[in-house]
Amino acid sequence: MIDPRNDKLADILVNFSCSVKKNDLVYIAIRGIPSLELGKALIRKVTKAGGIPFWYYNDDSLTRQFLLTNTVEQIKEFAKFQLSMAKKTDCYIGIYGPDNSFDLADIPAKKMDAWKLFYYKPVLANVITKKTRWVAMRFPNNAMAQLAQQPQEVFEKYYYDVCCIDYAKMDKALNPLVKLMQKTDKVHIKSKETDLTFSIKKIPVVKCAGKFNIPDGEVFTAPVKNSVNGFITFNAPSLYESNVYENIRFEFKSGKIIKAACNNNSKKLNHILDTDAGARYVGEFALGVNPMIMEPMKDTLFDEKIDGSFHFTPGRCYDEASNGNKSAIHWDLVQIQRKEYGGGEIWFDNKLIRKDGKFVIPELKGKLTRKALGG
Repeated sequence: MIDPRNDKLADILVNFSCSVKKNDLVYIAIRGIPSLELGKALIRKVTKAGGIPFWYYNDDSLTRQFLLTNTVEQIKEFAKFQLSMAKKTDCYIGIYGPDNSFDLADIPAKKMDAWKLFYYKPVLANVITKKTRWVAMRFPNNAMAQLAQQPQEVFEKYYYDVCCIDYAKMDKALNPLVKLMQKTDKVHIKSKETDLTFSIKKIPVVKCAGKFNIPDGEVFTAPVKNSVNGFITFNAPSLYESNVYENIRFEFKSGKIIKAACNNNSKKLNHILDTDAGARYVGEFALGVNPMIMEPMKDTLFDEKIDGSFHFTPGRCYDEASNGNKSAIHWDLVQIQRKEYGGGEIWFDNKLIRKDGKFVIPELKGKLTRKALGG
């Protein structure tokens, strides 16, 4: 049975996020059996828009078999083939809906490092996100509902409500925040177990309102690479490479993470941060502003947009907001500053901008609410 919500979401992805035009070659990457229904809707919408869809199905359970048995040379050949397809495309739509979020949990660290270095970085990070119009998203299956700790039907309604928000309204509402960040030099973040300072002077500022991720709702930039000092504790758990990390705490000196710990997996945490020279420096600072997303659910595409949150990202910066940091990793870690999560403050150039997750200055106060954005 065709779910009309998938048709609505596919319309947003094809006609708003990617703006598919006649004869565009559209690469649709589908991961997970439940995602197939949305994949079918995307094929219909791309074809109707005059584009030429081609699709690739994968699943983490299949990737696991490859990573457990392969060699580095085989990864390189796999990446070479994927790269040949990616270079020909005009648009990329990625749907991620694995049945088991932990299928890659037992892959040896050296294998994952090679996968990131020879496949993820050259194909996804360096070609698809730089050379195409692209959008990536998760699909609401049982595994995702379990991570959100919600019944499947309840989670599905939440998912479609979040993903189908009026992104055109959000796009306009974010303009004042972009202008403010563009003229900001010093940032000071204060909250429980956090006292962090850095500069964003002359780093480009980018708004995200449905063009790259669904759901969306953030404005990002990057800290001047060597300017970060102090300490920070992230109160949202993070699922990364099929492992959950909680209460990650970093200490910074002149931009570098000099000490890292968490409630669990501290050894793996530090292994990730030792991936390469750029992994202990920060490539992104962003404010999350989606009023429909309130609680963490161990899914980065949702958690980084949580209303009243910010994320601070060890690893690679984006070309659109470059601070020069290069790395094979890009790990968005989230702190929520609403009152129920302990509160907190964000100061721009010694002026209080946001307190306990709410903007307090006139040009932003009340502009990014559910009512204002059609939620």
